[in-house]
Amino acid sequence: MAGSSQPPGDGHGADVLALKIMKENVLVRDIMTVGVPTCKWNTPLVEISRHLVDHNGEALCVLDSEGHGIGVVGIDELINAYTKENKDSALAEEIMTEGVPEIQADLSLKVAAKIMQDKKVRVAYLMHNSAGIIYPAAYLTYRHILRYIAAMDDNELKDLGLAAERKSPVQTFIERRDAARKKAGMM
Repeated sequence: MAGSSQPPGDGHGADVLALKIMKENVLVRDIMTVGVPTCKWNTPLVEISRHLVDHNGEALCVLDSEGHGIGVVGIDELINAYTKENKDSALAEEIMTEGVPEIQADLSLKVAAKIMQDKKVRVAYLMHNSAGIIYPAAYLTYRHILRYIAAMDDNELKDLGLAAERKSPVQTFIERRDAARKKAGMM
């Protein structure tokens, strides 16, 4: 168990195995993250890279000028762009993979993992349609799945899924507003 000096496979996995058997019916909505890291279509490569490094992220969903999800820029796209000329002036729209890989919240985690493998994507999004704008509302990554596999108990996953504690939209707005003001030298 936690803090055990036994190496993996030395007997302490029986309790974890029992937990996994009980939770074999886990769904995407139980493990996903609500709230998606995004960038505008004209965000420079350097800013995207910085965001992924700072937040230990996998990818950003690219939004057009109206807020529609139009593509994804992940680590693969960034490394590919890095090897090309004019990399310093590259924008999200120029380096993104077009389209947003989708997944449904009511799928089993195993089925979702298989779909992601088949699509060759490490991030899949749960899309929402509001007033005709289709945008990403939640996401699932390979890291989410790895965390589930490795979890010794439910406390290790309490920040994931629909039941996770989240900041209110107003609090998120205030934090973003204040960060923008600070960046603009207004604070």
